[in-house]
Amino acid sequence: MSLESSPEEPVPVRTVSRALADYIARLGAIWMDGQVAEFRYRQGMRFQYFTLRDTDVEMSLSVRVDAAALGRLDPPLTEGQRVLVWAKPDFYAARGSLSMIAREVRTVGLGALLAELARLRDLLAAEGLFAADRKRPLPFLPRRVGLICGRNSAAMQDVLANARDRWPSVEFEIREVAVQGPQAVSAVTSALTELDAVSDVDVIIVTRGGGSVEDLLPFSNETMVRAAAACTTPIVSAIGHEQDAPLLDLVADLRASTPTDAAKRVVPSLVEQSALVDGLYARALRVLSHRLDSEVQTMDHGVARARSIVLSRLDAAATDVMHLQARVRVLSPAATLERGYAIVLNDQGAIVRDAEQVATDSLLDIRLAQGRMSARREG
Repeated sequence: MSLESSPEEPVPVRTVSRALADYIARLGAIWMDGQVAEFRYRQGMRFQYFTLRDTDVEMSLSVRVDAAALGRLDPPLTEGQRVLVWAKPDFYAARGSLSMIAREVRTVGLGALLAELARLRDLLAAEGLFAADRKRPLPFLPRRVGLICGRNSAAMQDVLANARDRWPSVEFEIREVAVQGPQAVSAVTSALTELDAVSDVDVIIVTRGGGSVEDLLPFSNETMVRAAAACTTPIVSAIGHEQDAPLLDLVADLRASTPTDAAKRVVPSLVEQSALVDGLYARALRVLSHRLDSEVQTMDHGVARARSIVLSRLDAAATDVMHLQARVRVLSPAATLERGYAIVLNDQGAIVRDAEQVATDSLLDIRLAQGRMSARREG
């Protein structure tokens, strides 16, 4: 399709619209895979309309289908349903709108969905996205908890109530988004990316209540799973009930069985921690008391031993002194005098050891054991 135009010779809108319609009319029919959105069955209408959304990104096409074709579906067509559509594009020139004219619509059965999930699980596992060494530990007490949940959902209330019951001052950064249907993938993925960028959000909980396999399909979507794997903040998955196992559970750093379990795993119990602190305090007191008793006992033993050593040494010293006193007493002049000896001093007070030292008629001083007397040398 090529139209010649210029500012001087512009092409009318009708010409462009008809050219587009002619070009699109030459395109053939094609099988498309997507999710049904914005569908409400109009009783008595020959044609029914719905939006076919891409399962991974925010893209959609309008679809018109003969009501008779939908009447053959079992189960009936509903919003959020995964379908295959055989359709041909059609451009309505008068309004400039593009739609797909469906010739056949097929619902994707549960078996096909499970097979697709198994294929995707094997692919992501082979890339290492579920490896245990990628799992990050949760913080002991997060500064702020990111919470992704349905709008005013029971799952949100369960998480908030149980977390605040355990640690009343815990803070949350909440994103209430669609957790089911065609918009769930983009909404949850955007919330993940947004919370991962919040600096004081230390852990992110993604939660919703239980549902059918089809209801939980968004949480096995490849785009969402890869977005979770790319987050730097630890993620806790609490999707559905314990028996449910969407792929988000496998890539998350922790899988909680229920929203209540998620709250218990993310926030510590103030009562339990207080009891633990009290127990540690009591144990520390017991250990310290035992240590002090042991040290006092050791000191008592040391003092008793030191006293025994000192007394023993004093006794030995006293004995030595007694022996020394006896020896001194034996060797002292007084002891000699006691044995009948005397000490003779000349008139100068010097001890006389030789008679030649004493001149005739000299006065002598004689000291005895008891008393003293004087004498004079004659001749």
